[in-house]
Amino acid sequence: MMKQEMSFLQAELTCYKVENETLRSGQSTNMGAVKQHVDVALQNLLRVTNHAHTTIHQLVFGAETLSLVADLLKSVGRMSEVEKEDEGKAQS
Repeated sequence: MMKQEMSFLQAELTCYKVENETLRSGQSTNMGAVKQHVDVALQNLLRVTNHAHTTIHQLVFGAETLSLVADLLKSVGRMSEVEKEDEGKAQS
């Protein structure tokens, strides 16, 4: 009876070991999938970050250009005022 129970326990232990190994290999597969998802997410995040930097650079450059155009328009406005004053003096 003891030998039979010992054989049964050894068989049960073997089954648990096999199940444990199966679970562990499944875990490592899942961890591999998680790592792959993390890598893809990281690549996407870096791509978005680079795009954001480029967009910000373009916005700053655009703002500087608009400021320059505004300064040019002010200068043109002043020049036309001076011309009007000169024309007014010449007609007098």
